[in-house]
Amino acid sequence: MSALIAEVDLAHEEGLVWLEDVSRLDYVRQSLDRLPTRRGKPAYHRDGRLVGYARLGSGAKPSRSSGTFRRRVFWLLPHDRDADPEGLYATGAPAEAVDPRTLTAGNKGRKTERSEGGPPSSAMRELGITLPL
Repeated sequence: MSALIAEVDLAHEEGLVWLEDVSRLDYVRQSLDRLPTRRGKPAYHRDGRLVGYARLGSGAKPSRSSGTFRRRVFWLLPHDRDADPEGLYATGAPAEAVDPRTLTAGNKGRKTERSEGGPPSSAMRELGITLPL
């Protein structure tokens, strides 16, 4: 879950690679996976699809016991809002979901009104702030 990802876990990220245009996605799921390399597209073994992944710098050290690296991956499941707008996540979002516009290398991102599928708050409307659609 995103809440369980600490900024220290992301200290060696040097970039994020997006495999599709995330400007049209309200949210992406993120997790830390144990992967055999610092860079390159990781194998994907979940339902749904891989949307992006983090690249690690040369300072990232592998686990002594497994030789793997902890890297962030971004993904979506078949029942997520982009594929099923009226489904389970028509409002709300999974615990591990964040707005992809808030993600940068080394920053775990956050949920937004857009990622939660809700209307703008009264404070946002009063300030004239709108979220991108």
